[in-house]
Amino acid sequence: MAGSKSIDRLRRLELLAARLKQDEFCTVKGLASEMGVSERTITRDLFLMREQGLPIDADRGRGGGVRLDRNWGVGRLNLAYPEAVDLLISIEVAQKMDSPLFLANLASVRRQLVASFSPEKRNRVNRLKSRILIGATASTYVQAGVASPPRRLVQTLHQAFIDQEVLSIHYQREDGATSERQIEPHYFLLKYPVWYIIAMDRLRDGPRTFRCDRISRAALTGASFSLLPKEAFAQSLEGDDLLL
Repeated sequence: MAGSKSIDRLRRLELLAARLKQDEFCTVKGLASEMGVSERTITRDLFLMREQGLPIDADRGRGGGVRLDRNWGVGRLNLAYPEAVDLLISIEVAQKMDSPLFLANLASVRRQLVASFSPEKRNRVNRLKSRILIGATASTYVQAGVASPPRRLVQTLHQAFIDQEVLSIHYQREDGATSERQIEPHYFLLKYPVWYIIAMDRLRDGPRTFRCDRISRAALTGASFSLLPKEAFAQSLEGDDLLL
């Protein structure tokens, strides 16, 4: 337990340093709310950061706050594993989308990011990449009805996908009919800008495709599943020229 708390605090200090590097002053109360801890904890963190030599400016006047000296660099970027996975996969997706603007250095960024992983993590990331597929751009009709899923729901889908955990979802079909499902999220499919889950539906004992923005609720069940090859979902993927 003590080790876990130490890791949490180290991570919080990294996030705190990055937050204070931004131009505007931050209040202790605001930082405590962002980090999900007490103001007393943030005050102790700021004291420790000063003890470590970080030049934290303070303005105690009306509307003031704290921040790192703007001429000070936070240092080496240190991403948590899920953050690094998200960034690497986003780079891969952006490259496959073949946009000509602002992508000239993505290959270099990807190499540096991959090089920072241990061999075991590199293998895990490669396995995850193989489960993210890109198909044809969605039709204008489909795009017109796209909505952004809530952040908490996206986080649940993300965790279930990475951990290969069965999801319990509430799903609404195009005709408005709703149902409760238990699904295994084997693959994600992007038909820009729409994301789909290619899954095994446990209640219907077969492969199904679910549009992420039509999932209104999702909960982790704690049950795991074994990954099936793409061939098991051939009917769901038929007609897509998959790139990733």
